[in-house]
Amino acid sequence: MTENGDRDVPGKGLLDGLAVTLKTMAKRSTTQQYPDVQPDLPPRSRGVIALSEENCTVCMLCARECPDWCIYIDSHKEEVVVPGAARSRQRNVLDKFDIDFALCMYCGICIEVCPFDALHWTPEFEYAETDVLSLLHDKNRLGEWMRTVPPPPAHDVLGEPSKEEATAARKAAGPGAATAAKTSRPSSVRPASPPTASPAPDRPPGPAANPEREQ
Repeated sequence: MTENGDRDVPGKGLLDGLAVTLKTMAKRSTTQQYPDVQPDLPPRSRGVIALSEENCTVCMLCARECPDWCIYIDSHKEEVVVPGAARSRQRNVLDKFDIDFALCMYCGICIEVCPFDALHWTPEFEYAETDVLSLLHDKNRLGEWMRTVPPPPAHDVLGEPSKEEATAARKAAGPGAATAAKTSRPSSVRPASPPTASPAPDRPPGPAANPEREQ
């Protein structure tokens, strides 16, 4: 017997392969009949990326952080006249927002770094094309995917409200009003009992004080 042991036996590899084949032939097939039967995907599956154009401020964070450089953004500035302001202000207007899904590796970095929730994952994956140039989705097509974005999970009832919710509640309540974030108290915390008056220390016995002095 050589160093390889029983691996040098002629035909052993073929027999091992046939054994695996015979073992799987007796099992029931679990193949999903796609596309007749749609797969049951998790709600947060990484399918295609959707764009909420009204949330985009053209901060360019997604384009700068993209490791594949597959996001192309173009914009221009326009003046906004604010009533009562000394001078007009400028804001960025989004002209072009393209994602080349032929280069995208679906890492999700652009969605994570977006500070205004302009990019979202959708579970849609059926956007294959016969032409690779058609995988370049512009802002209009990216905006159409927003209808397939699943709703966010519900907030924890026992959790603290977010900063945005607390600010909105404080503005709605008016100045000086206590909001739910300030008045809420966990049920596990018991209120402190009011302090009780401590007894006066004992004084040594002495002569009683005479209110009237002897003349």
